[in-house]
Amino acid sequence: MSRPRVLILCTGNSCRSQMGEGWVRHDLGDRVEVHSAGTRPSAVHPLAIRVMAEAGVDISSHRSKSAEALKGVVFDLVVTVCDSAREECPILPGARKTLHETFEDPARAGDGEDALPVFRRVRDQIRARLVPLVVAELNESRFSA
Repeated sequence: MSRPRVLILCTGNSCRSQMGEGWVRHDLGDRVEVHSAGTRPSAVHPLAIRVMAEAGVDISSHRSKSAEALKGVVFDLVVTVCDSAREECPILPGARKTLHETFEDPARAGDGEDALPVFRRVRDQIRARLVPLVVAELNESRFSA
């Protein structure tokens, strides 16, 4: 039996979607196959890597990916985690369900030590809101797995 496939979509695939992918993989393990991508991918933000490591989640091997490259992949659930990605969301014909959950962009706080509290707050919000959202979808058997 295949696992439900989840895509966490953001604009740059540098912070929020990367942290979301990390949390879903960490908290749900092999219950789902999780990916992240961006509508305009850049690079994984070093502070996103750092604050996730502080929480025991290693995303240091993650790479920023384009949503365009995933157009042929069937996803059971696509979650946009920023308003811009929701507005720019490419047509993903294989997406069985799309949801939206907005999170502040921690990258706007900068790259220095003073930005760490913002990154930590967003990291914790993503875990508190995104993981239960995915779990609820699993529990409601909306996935085809």
